[in-house]
Amino acid sequence: MNKPVIILLGPTAVGKTGVSILLARALNTEIISADSMQVYRHMDIGTAKPSPAELKDVPHHLINILSPDQTFSAGMFREESTKIINGLHAGNKVPIVVGGTGLYIRSLTQGLFEGPSADWATRKELKEEERIYGKEYLYRRLQNIDAEAAAKINPADSRRIIRALEVAVQGGKTISEFHAASTRPGPYHFIRTGLFRERKELYGLIERRVDRMVEGGLLQETERLLETNPGRTAMQALGYKEMGMCLRGDIGLEEAVGLIKKRTKMYAKRQYTWFKKEPDVQWVDITGVMDPRKIFEKVLNDVAILGKLIYS
Repeated sequence: MNKPVIILLGPTAVGKTGVSILLARALNTEIISADSMQVYRHMDIGTAKPSPAELKDVPHHLINILSPDQTFSAGMFREESTKIINGLHAGNKVPIVVGGTGLYIRSLTQGLFEGPSADWATRKELKEEERIYGKEYLYRRLQNIDAEAAAKINPADSRRIIRALEVAVQGGKTISEFHAASTRPGPYHFIRTGLFRERKELYGLIERRVDRMVEGGLLQETERLLETNPGRTAMQALGYKEMGMCLRGDIGLEEAVGLIKKRTKMYAKRQYTWFKKEPDVQWVDITGVMDPRKIFEKVLNDVAILGKLIYS
């Protein structure tokens, strides 16, 4: 039987960090961060990293591993996290993967699509065909070439239809065949647990977190970050992008804070949408529960297999 890997997922500010620390303590194990921005050094406040005390209490991986001018990808996450998971399993520990970057988690649990890269000439030709003959023409063509892919795509979704046709033309295989060959899950028993709160409550938590970040020095942290000549990826992170606009004089501080709150709520909504499509997630509704210990107890009560791992 494949060895277990716990995955604790959910939107930003829902309460993952506190629960993950308690879970790691109970299992005497370590945490792997699945957060695309916590990999960067010098970005502590805006990415809501675990506190220095929490990092000291429980070993964490894939946090503070890159300078802000470097890049990280889902493929790199899969490669690095797999090494860590195998090392923890060798020491008879159950790894805990914690985060809200859906593509990182999917890369581990389902693998990554490895089809041909964009072919702009083919794409241009297909768009011209669409202009001349209409969307239905391209969709019917896809049905003839790759009925499996067509069944999964909305007939009005031109972007995905064109991409599927482009892959078939360029790659010599259908996009369905590429998916079947390359999207393989890691060889583990994944225990997926998702934390959920009612939207109004989550949005309130997001607003309070942003206020704490600003009070804690997010503007000053962004100023120091800019001095390191960060890459585009780092500066697109929520909080830093808006504070960068403020520092350039494009907007005032109050407007920047309002933008961070608005965009973070939009991001949380996208995270929910993504995670709801993930298979085999056991969702735990923690609406109204704020104490990490109480959340931990509810998770153990609702997800029986976690209780068995701890108390066996």
